[in-house]
Amino acid sequence: MSNQKKRNFQIDAFKHRVVVDPKYADKTWKILEHAIHEIYNHNASGLSFEELYRNAYNMVLHKFGEKLYNGLVATMTSHLKEISKSTEAAQGDSFLEELNRKWNDHNKALQMIRDILMYMDRTYIPSVHKTPVHELGLNLWRDTIIHSIKIQARLQNTLLELVHRERTGEVIDRGLMRNIVKMLMDLGSSVYQEDFEKPFLEVSAEFYSCESQKFIECCDCGDYLKKAEKRLNEEIERVTHYLDSKSEVKITNVVEKEMIANHMLRLVHMENSGLVNMLLDDKFEDLGRMYNLFRRVPDGLSTIREVMTSHLRETGKQLVTDPERLKDPVEFVQCLLDEKDKYDSIISNAFNNDKTFQNALNSSFEYFINLNARSPEFISLFVDDKLRKGLKGVSEEDVEIILDKVMMLFRYLQEKDVFEKYYKQHLAKRLLSGKTVSDDAERSLIVKLKTECGYQFTSKLEGMFTDMKTSQDTMQGFYASHPELGDGPTLVVQVLTTGSWPTQPGVTCNLPAEMSALCEKFRSYYLGTHTGRRLSWQTNMGTADIKAMFGKGQKHELNVSTYQMCVLMLFNNADRLGYKEIEQATEIPTADLKRCLQSMACVKGKNVLRKEPMSKDIGEEDAFFVNDKFTSKFYKVKIGTVVAQKESEPEKQETRQRVEEDRKPQIEAAIVRIMKSRRVLDHNNIIAEVTKQLQSRFLANPTEIKKRIESLIERDFLERDSVDRKLYRYLA
Repeated sequence: MSNQKKRNFQIDAFKHRVVVDPKYADKTWKILEHAIHEIYNHNASGLSFEELYRNAYNMVLHKFGEKLYNGLVATMTSHLKEISKSTEAAQGDSFLEELNRKWNDHNKALQMIRDILMYMDRTYIPSVHKTPVHELGLNLWRDTIIHSIKIQARLQNTLLELVHRERTGEVIDRGLMRNIVKMLMDLGSSVYQEDFEKPFLEVSAEFYSCESQKFIECCDCGDYLKKAEKRLNEEIERVTHYLDSKSEVKITNVVEKEMIANHMLRLVHMENSGLVNMLLDDKFEDLGRMYNLFRRVPDGLSTIREVMTSHLRETGKQLVTDPERLKDPVEFVQCLLDEKDKYDSIISNAFNNDKTFQNALNSSFEYFINLNARSPEFISLFVDDKLRKGLKGVSEEDVEIILDKVMMLFRYLQEKDVFEKYYKQHLAKRLLSGKTVSDDAERSLIVKLKTECGYQFTSKLEGMFTDMKTSQDTMQGFYASHPELGDGPTLVVQVLTTGSWPTQPGVTCNLPAEMSALCEKFRSYYLGTHTGRRLSWQTNMGTADIKAMFGKGQKHELNVSTYQMCVLMLFNNADRLGYKEIEQATEIPTADLKRCLQSMACVKGKNVLRKEPMSKDIGEEDAFFVNDKFTSKFYKVKIGTVVAQKESEPEKQETRQRVEEDRKPQIEAAIVRIMKSRRVLDHNNIIAEVTKQLQSRFLANPTEIKKRIESLIERDFLERDSVDRKLYRYLA
C-alpha cells in the first residue's frame, strides 16, 4: 500500500446554474413581514419559528440580505410609531405604566425577531457593517419613542416630579421607576445621562439649595446636621433602589455642596450650638456627625480642626494664666489632665481617632502648657502629691494610668530639665521622710523618664535609691559594732552621695547633747570603714520621734523635724524661753526657726507649745512654754512644718539660676560635638543644630548659645574665620 500513489480529492461546484424565482424574495419577505406583525400583535404562538428561520436563512443565502434588513427596519419603525401614539395618549400616572408595558413587549418581540434572523445577524450584518438586530431595535425605540417630541420632555418631567414627590414625603412606585430608569440605561449611558441624570442633578441642586437655606434659618447646628445626614442617606438609598450606581457620587456631591460646603463656616460658628458649644457640652453624637459630614467636602476637616485648635488654645491659655488656679498646683495639673482626657475622648469617639486632630491637640497643649513658666514645678508637685498619699489603695493598673498621664504632660514641656530639678528635690524629701506610697510606683516613673529622655536624665535619681539601700546596710553595721547603744536614743542615718541628691546649703544647728555624742560615734565608725570620704550633717532634712509627757500625766509620741526636736528638748531644762534664747541655743536659721515654732505653737491640734502674745506669726519678742493642756486622741502625733507648697519667689529665682548654670556645660558639649563632626559651620546653622540637639531637655536660648560660643573661642576650642566673621572653625 505504501507504494501506491496518493490521490488528492477536490469537490467542484455544480456545473448548472440554480435558477431562483424572480418573485421569490418578495414572497419570502411577505411571510417574514407577516410573522413580525404577528409577534408585535401577541399572536406568535401560531408561528413556526423553524420555518421562519429557514426563510430568512435562504434570503440571505440568495443575496437578499439587504432587502431583508431594510424591510425589518421599515416594519419595526411602523410598529414603534403606533406604540408611540398609544403611549402619548396615556393620561396621568398611566403614562409611565403604558411606556413600561410597551417597552417589555418590544423587548420580547425583539428577542423573537432576533432568533428568526439569527443567520442574518451572524453573517450578513458583520460583512456589510450594519447595526445588529437587537441594537437596531433599541436604537429605533430610542429615536421613535423616547426622543419623540411629545414623549421626551414629558418623560423627563414625570420622572423628576416623582423624585420630588418622594423627597417631600410621598410614597411612589419605586419598581416602576426602576424599570423606566433601567430602560434609559439599556438604551445607552448617553441616553440615561442626557435625558435624566443631568436634569436630575440640576433640579436636585436647586432643591437642596432652597431647603438648606430654609433649615439654616430655623435650626440649630445639631438639628441641621441631622437633616443633612438624613438627606444624604436618602439619596444614597434612592440610588440603590432605582438609579444607576454611578450616579451615587454625583448626587452625593450635590447634597454635600449645597447642604454642607456652602454653609460650613456658618454651621461651625453658629451661636449657642456651633462647634465650640458642642465641645463644651461633650456632644459626642453631634460632633461625630459633623466630622463624618465635613470629611466629605474639601477643607471640611481642616475647618473643624482650626476652630477646635483655636478654642482649645484660648481655654488652655486662660487655665494656665488664671491666678486662682495657680494657688493650688495639684488642682492646676488635674485640670490639665481633665482637659486632655476630655479631648482624647472626643477625638476617639467622635473624630474617628483622626491623627491630624491628635497632632493639633498635642501642639495646642504644648503651646499653652509652656506659657506658664511654673508648669514643670507644678507637674512635679502633682507627682509628689500622688506618690505621697494620692495613690493609697489604688490598683497597680490605675497607678500606671496616672503615671502615663503625667508622662504625657511631661512630653509637652519645653524645659524638661526644670522638671528634673524639682522632681529630684521632691523625690529626695519623699525618700528621706519615708513618705512614698510605693517604691514600685517611684521606680516605674523613673523607668518611664529614662525611656523618654535617656539614661543621663535618670542616673542621679537611680543613685538616690541606691543610697537609701546602702544606708540601711551601714546602720546595721554601725549597731552591730556598738552593742552598748541598745538602751539609749536610736539614730538612723541616711548617707547621701553629694552628686546624686539636690544640693543643700550646709546649715548646722546645735543638737541636744545625747544626739550629738551619738552622731560623733557614727562619724568615727563611718570614716573608719570608708577611706577618703567626708561627712557633713544635713540637719534641715532630718526627722525625729520623741516621747513627751504633758499635764495630768498624758503621754504622746511626737513625730517632728530635727529642728523641732532641738527646740522641744530645751524645755526639759526650762519652763519658759524667749525667741532669742531659743535662737541662741539652737543656732537654727531665722526663717526655719520661725516656721518651726509656728507649726508647734500656732497650728490647732498640733500646738504642743504656747506663746505669748497669742498671734499667727512669730515675733522676736515672743515667749514660749509647754502647753500642759495639749490633748490628742492619738498616741502618735505628727507635728508638720508650716511650709509653702510652692516655692517662694527667692527660692524660685535660686532654682532658675541653678537650672541656667546646669545648662551651660550641656550647651557647650552640644556645640563641641557638632563642630567636631562638621569642622566648619556658620553662626545660624550652629544655633539651629544646638537647639535641635537639646530640645529633648530644654529650649536653648540663642543668646546663651552665642555666649557659650564666645567662651569656647576664648578657651581655644573654636576660632572665627579671618574673612567671614560669622563662620567658625573647630580647633582639634
